[in-house]
Amino acid sequence: MKVLYGVQGTGNGHITRARVMSKYLAEKSIDVTYLFSGREKSQFFEMECFGDFLHRDGFTFITQAGQVNYLKTALHNNIFRFIHDVRQLELDQYDLIISDFEPVTSWAAKLQSKPVLGLGHQYAFHHQVPIDGANCLATTIMKNFAPATVSVGLHWHHFGQRILPPIIDNHLQSEDNEDGHILVYLPFEDQSIVTELLSACPEKHFVQYSPELENAEQGNVSLRKTSHTGFKKDLARASAVICNAGFELVSECLNMGLPLLVKPLHKQMEQISNAAALVQLGYASSTQQLDKEIIRNWIDSDKQAPNISIPNVGKTLSEWIYQGKLDNVDALCEQLWTDYPTNESDKPAVVSN
Repeated sequence: MKVLYGVQGTGNGHITRARVMSKYLAEKSIDVTYLFSGREKSQFFEMECFGDFLHRDGFTFITQAGQVNYLKTALHNNIFRFIHDVRQLELDQYDLIISDFEPVTSWAAKLQSKPVLGLGHQYAFHHQVPIDGANCLATTIMKNFAPATVSVGLHWHHFGQRILPPIIDNHLQSEDNEDGHILVYLPFEDQSIVTELLSACPEKHFVQYSPELENAEQGNVSLRKTSHTGFKKDLARASAVICNAGFELVSECLNMGLPLLVKPLHKQMEQISNAAALVQLGYASSTQQLDKEIIRNWIDSDKQAPNISIPNVGKTLSEWIYQGKLDNVDALCEQLWTDYPTNESDKPAVVSN
């Protein structure tokens, strides 16, 4: 079986999920070519597991001061380059196209009438899951950014819908650490402001990650440039996490039993909806803005970590793909949610706009 696997690379969550899938697809001896878009090729790091991957410009979102800047996003993206890349991507050699919300592969497959499996968190929003911060533009983008013939959405609860639990590295577990640092990953925020806020709590040690930073020590804050290996080590040793309301890192934290404070990216429906779902499920604390008082109050609060254990979705999903059972998503959902400890009597009501 030959597969083209498109991955949206604007953030690191899609790539983290693809790393997990690459391991289990390789175990099935599936011949996979990966295509990444959403940032410059030079900005991808530690990509050895993906082999000689393809790269296209695709589309990305420009953020500024913790929110999406739609004007800069429109000016930055080149629609003519996108159309050219879609038309030039030849798919005849592939038996299956997979898209983790990657638009070039999705639209090329649509143009060439090739079936595409949409696999990722964003596809959960095609169902009745908690949604907040939606508007006409956001809804249109979510539905049409990376179309799929068969879509498999991922979320922290099934909400009575045909979606799966998160795909995570199940081998990542919390380690004992006397330091008990708090990991901070807020890449969409002004990093100097984040450091200043963390410095206002000198009794705690923070490890702050961002692509913009260089490794350094600044009082009680350890500054770290984003690194897959280093980040995972510091995550395993963390006592709690402060982050934006993306999907993949939050999923890892939930599985590790780490208390969370999330700050959703303003004007970004997915993150606003994620924060709403986390609060609704009782899995995390959420704030619309970060200041010294909010951070200190959260640190001093009786932070309750969720008690959940996410099954090995990546392994089960790869077997499902290998067996070619793409027309039977229901059985896959039933199998995985059976392995996921949820209390139906406590199932939250669906919230939607």
